Amino acid sequence: MNVYIPQIVASGIAVVLLPLSRYVSYKLIVKYGQLIQMPQQRILQVKQVVSILLNILFIFTIAIVWGVQPHNILLGLSSVFAVIGVAFFAQWSILSNITAGLILFFTAPFRVGDQIHIIDKDIPIIATIENIQTFYTHIRTIEGELIVIPNNLFLQKIVSVKKGVDSVQ
Repeated sequence: MNVYIPQIVASGIAVVLLPLSRYVSYKLIVKYGQLIQMPQQRILQVKQVVSILLNILFIFTIAIVWGVQPHNILLGLSSVFAVIGVAFFAQWSILSNITAGLILFFTAPFRVGDQIHIIDKDIPIIATIENIQTFYTHIRTIEGELIVIPNNLFLQKIVSVKKGVDSVQ
């Protein structure tokens, strides 16, 4: 039993730090979200993604504390991701949309109610932002058509923003 005392103590510290780090990160996200006037639903989505990331970090920390070598963890993860990548081709798209959703949250280039113009030579779009979610942003065109756009496309396109426009005219 005495052999495992350092691992038990480190595990105890990690168990205490997980809720503490979750609490601090939630407070920072809420404060920042309110500062940039993000809707509560959007703040909740970012908190959920951060919670998942903290849980993954906690699992890695516990595994390393108990003697699993980091390169073995990475080897195991690469095998899992290879299987997932073959089984679910859309994995990259999902991860890129989550990442783009976080970038859109923290940079806040536009908000719900803003009018945007997506500058695209093939299909230019003028619309109003209706909802920003983790994976997609909902916009409504001048014609009243609802378009759901993956968040990663906003990082790939040139978007002009008119702040505070409630409806497309």
